[in-house]
Amino acid sequence: MSIKTTKQQRKRRHFHVRKKVAGTAAKPRMAISRSLNHISVQFIDDEAGKTLASASTKDKAFDGTNIQAANKEGAVLVGKIAADNAKAAGISKVVFDRAGFRFHGRVKELADAAREAGLEF
Repeated sequence: MSIKTTKQQRKRRHFHVRKKVAGTAAKPRMAISRSLNHISVQFIDDEAGKTLASASTKDKAFDGTNIQAANKEGAVLVGKIAADNAKAAGISKVVFDRAGFRFHGRVKELADAAREAGLEF
């Protein structure tokens, strides 16, 4: 029996989720990417292979705040910025792709903030 790293286990979970989750132009995939220091969101049309909108803790919209990027407050702010960017791109409904991450902590806070800002998923 081989021992898998945490990253390998997450990639395996993400592979199984991605078999079922796909984004279209009408309902793009909201893909989360999380690291120890940052969190980012992309709205992806998988049929065309294009990113329609995005938000991240590395963006200029996040720079003016005194919120730390690696905590729940940072995730909430990224969720609000992501929802605003999606609305500006004409996106109101999305398919949520948590990318194999557990739905708690920063991922849950980001999703809840995006829902409160008007995204439907």
